[in-house]
Amino acid sequence: MSDSTRTNAPASDATPAAAGTGALDINEVFRGGGRSVEFLDQINKASIVMLDATGIVPHAIARRIANGIAQLIAQERRSLPQRSADYLDYEPRLTAIVGMDASRLHTGRSRQDIASTIARMNLRDGLLKELEALATVREKLLAVAGRHTETIIPAYTHGVQAQPTTFAHYLHALAAALARQTERLQQAYQRINRNPLGAAALATSSFPIDRERLAVLLGFEGLVENAYDANHLASVDGALEVASALAIAAVQIGQFAQDIHAQYAEPTPWFMLATGELTGVSSIMPQKRNPAALEQLRAQASIMLGEMQTVFLIAHNNRTGMFDYRKYDPVPCATPLQVLKLLQQVVDGIVVNKERARAEVDADYSTTTEIADALMQEAGVPFRTGHHFASKLTDYGRGKGLTLHEIPYTEAARIYEAETKQAFPLNETDFRKVISAEHMVFGRRGTGGPQPAEVERMLSAERESVTADLAWLKAGTEHRARAEAALDKAFAVLAQQSDRN
Repeated sequence: MSDSTRTNAPASDATPAAAGTGALDINEVFRGGGRSVEFLDQINKASIVMLDATGIVPHAIARRIANGIAQLIAQERRSLPQRSADYLDYEPRLTAIVGMDASRLHTGRSRQDIASTIARMNLRDGLLKELEALATVREKLLAVAGRHTETIIPAYTHGVQAQPTTFAHYLHALAAALARQTERLQQAYQRINRNPLGAAALATSSFPIDRERLAVLLGFEGLVENAYDANHLASVDGALEVASALAIAAVQIGQFAQDIHAQYAEPTPWFMLATGELTGVSSIMPQKRNPAALEQLRAQASIMLGEMQTVFLIAHNNRTGMFDYRKYDPVPCATPLQVLKLLQQVVDGIVVNKERARAEVDADYSTTTEIADALMQEAGVPFRTGHHFASKLTDYGRGKGLTLHEIPYTEAARIYEAETKQAFPLNETDFRKVISAEHMVFGRRGTGGPQPAEVERMLSAERESVTADLAWLKAGTEHRARAEAALDKAFAVLAQQSDRN
């Protein structure tokens, strides 16, 4: 047995830092978070089932230990608050029921591999919840996008109107970004769902622990094979991988919130939230509607980003084996789930003023890029020549207080001829067509563009992706449920035998 006394514990219950200084209580790193107490119970059940099956612990003693574990679980369900998940707090309670043989439960184990296992169980539990929330957000985005494949909107770069696109094209971009986070988290799940239990402190033990059996009983899909890696390297990079994907999602969600919020500076936004629960009325200005949900979404996404960065900060510049990165719940999912739930509400509350969006496009010069393209396509005019003309045309129109559509064709032709010393190769009908938003948006031909057929194709593919991800999620959840049921059955058989002997 290893690490079975407090001699090698990271700190004692009497750690001075806990006494009113506001500093970190080192023991709290080991005590809980997430479903840590519940997962410790599962680990203990799996351990005694394996120790009995391998004969490492004599059958009669294993039966008594299992019965004691069952009694403690029953006590935990009746008591509030939940007890500590630290095994050194757990073993004395088991000993009080079973006697000193209770310590045989810890055969071939350490708090190190217990901590690594609880952390992985919390991580994968949180991942399944986060993946479900991501799938829901993506479904909602795609549903809204499906209603706006021909809704022309202005799009911006450098905070300035750049080119028109469609609202569906814009929303699909966010859905696609969240799909990448889904993929990253799924890949992280596959690496996290590996069993470290049985690695002991870092070099296994002299007992023939069946780590593969422990993996099956706990619903893991394999082992973190190297015992040193299991506790001191993989335990770090697994948490960092999850935190990284969630941090990226936080940034993207914050960008989305800012996109909507920026519209509220306009007297008549084209993109906003429905009035009601998502908005509030100013306490002094009766006309003012404050986008409270957007402010919360942005703030909570920033908090989420900070929490994910904290995971990195805690882990960096540490020797292997230090307590800093040994938290039982290394990447809590409460804030990510809160952010994703709020994002779902925001997507449900989206309101698009199509006429206002189109008016904003027509009020600016965002279709002038198409002039340069058309001149090159229709008359072989070098792109930079056409680009220079379109820029001059913009300066002229803005100087006269005109929109692009209000510039007389004769003036456009005059400016082109003055700049190039050649006749303007577009007639008035072609010129008016080229500068229209419909021509620019719906005439795109490139893969991934805003043209309705291409957007419909992308939306369809994204819907299939969500369906596949939900199937993956269902399979993972069912695998966990089957493993837990099998563990409960094997443990119950062992514990009930104690009642008959």
